[in-house]
Amino acid sequence: MTPPFTVLSVCMGNICRSPMSERLLVLRLREALGTEGDRVGDFLLSHSCGLGSWHVGEGMTEATARELRERGGTGEGFHSRQIGADKVDISDLILTATTEQVDYIRHNHPEALERTFLVRHFGALLSHVDADALPPFAPAPEAVQARGVAIVKAADGLRDRSAESELDDPWGLDTATYRRIGDELDETLIPFAALLTGEPGAGDRP
Repeated sequence: MTPPFTVLSVCMGNICRSPMSERLLVLRLREALGTEGDRVGDFLLSHSCGLGSWHVGEGMTEATARELRERGGTGEGFHSRQIGADKVDISDLILTATTEQVDYIRHNHPEALERTFLVRHFGALLSHVDADALPPFAPAPEAVQARGVAIVKAADGLRDRSAESELDDPWGLDTATYRRIGDELDETLIPFAALLTGEPGAGDRP
């Protein structure tokens, strides 16, 4: 059986940025799938972790959970995890908040570097991906897997098309900052979900 297309979101402590990315990606893909949205788990494994071990086992911050709820998602059932080879190895795409996490992958998992991107940089590159050159979408795990891997490969070949941009750490900051982080994540995740499913209209903000 074909495993689902797997995306790993990475930040420092895995209680703010990467949990928001993990849960928002599931939400946006569910929306993009439309009538097939209840099968999102067949097509996507979205998980996250942090470089540090400070918060392992803890839930995401309440500010993160609140931002997710306001966007239609949930923070329920989340527990912070630390990065490890087991998480990196199974991931078809790794989205990081900052260059510090990219550097970690470069030094510790160099074989995964071609599928590792700053999340905001990945979003900027998506507009340059030729959708017509991708494998066709079909509501089947193997089709989503093939299309997702092709998107990642295309983005890797386009890295010099856009300037890199990091995702600020909102820990301890106000609601407006968390809202901005959510907006910046959605600037990548909504178009990505649309491209992954071949549904241009899914790129519109909800």
